[in-house]
Amino acid sequence: MQTADFGRSAEASASAFPIPANVYAEKVVSVTHYTDRLFSFRVTRPQSFRFRSGEFVMIGLPNAERPVFRAYSIASPAWDDELEFFSIKVPDGPLTSHLQKIVAGDTILLRQKATGTLVLEALTPAKRLYMISTGTGIAPFASLIRDPETYEKFGQIVLTHTCRDVAELEYGAALYRQSVEDPLIGELTNGRLTYYASTTRGKFPRMGRVTTLIEDGTLFTDIGAEPFDPANDRIMICGSMAMLHDVKALVGKAGFAEGSHSAPGDFVVERAFVG
Repeated sequence: MQTADFGRSAEASASAFPIPANVYAEKVVSVTHYTDRLFSFRVTRPQSFRFRSGEFVMIGLPNAERPVFRAYSIASPAWDDELEFFSIKVPDGPLTSHLQKIVAGDTILLRQKATGTLVLEALTPAKRLYMISTGTGIAPFASLIRDPETYEKFGQIVLTHTCRDVAELEYGAALYRQSVEDPLIGELTNGRLTYYASTTRGKFPRMGRVTTLIEDGTLFTDIGAEPFDPANDRIMICGSMAMLHDVKALVGKAGFAEGSHSAPGDFVVERAFVG
């Protein structure tokens, strides 16, 4: 894992392109590279920018007359003075091929409205909240597990994170450590936040696709809980398309009803992706 020093990237000199109307131009504060496929970055937050923990926003770079924008879940909680994002590196991605080269001091474009389905208001209260994630799908949950409102609505939080290799779990592991050690949030997470990680390729104490761990009961045995039950559990899902499809089918079979802003329910799915 490498944290970039404050500096300038070769391609990030002053932009020759104007900032589009109704778009914030914010500065990169720090960049951390976890693997050759994953990195996170923090940017300044506009004073007028409001969002709910779990939402995403469209971001881009000032490197074209008509910049490419992609949806990124905001990984920082709603109370944070900065905005954090967790991204995959796509070599030929129209945005990420350039975004992965940013350094502190560079400019990021941010559309002014945040949205998304992974918000507390889309779920009815319950005993336990499962946050099921793969890869960078953990980003919205990074926001939610650091939001006091999450602990007001649910007694227990279970954050699952499945990646191919062990190194790809570092963001989630660091997030969990920070959450339990934080002076404010640590009091809320104490005994109530469970971090459940697994890999599908790299050798790790717990291996397997999260859908398999749910179906064969391993997840529930490991954390000492009963199988999914709409009477006690609520579920948020974010990650790969295959995982979204499979977990949604599992919870639907268990009798869970999908929720929305206008009609809160038992589970919600995020379908916004980065490219």
